[in-house]
Amino acid sequence: MFTTGQFLYTADGKFAKVFGAHDADGIKLIRPYLDICAITADHRGFAITKKRVQDDMGLTLYVVSEGERLAWLKKKFDLGQCAYMGDGIFDVPVFSHAGYGIAPANAFYLARKEADYVTEARSGEGAVAEACWHLIEKFFEPLDIKTLHVKRQ
Repeated sequence: MFTTGQFLYTADGKFAKVFGAHDADGIKLIRPYLDICAITADHRGFAITKKRVQDDMGLTLYVVSEGERLAWLKKKFDLGQCAYMGDGIFDVPVFSHAGYGIAPANAFYLARKEADYVTEARSGEGAVAEACWHLIEKFFEPLDIKTLHVKRQ
């Protein structure tokens, strides 16, 4: 969700990913409300993802293969108490176990169909920030966009 999903390759292998600029802001907003982690199955591009997601944004980052994702998540977390954001075929089964599922606008069509919420933004283009804002508005205290403080009635 943090990248566009595009990889730039040379003859030596993958060397770049494109990350969205706004997603880190969304993570900062939601941190007081939720513990956030990230999961990737991309071993080859892990160093790139680690630099942005773990080192720059401060998230715990796990590497879990797509086929093991659901079983791993069920062992690690009480999925019924989790919001989960995914975009691929292997994310579809997770949505049926998660408390709340979110897919970006450009997710695989079955992921969009099974998600509780589909962002207007695409992955790597603000989908994570939008998802964070949505979760705060839906489950916590709505924020005033002009101040980013809790709205007062």
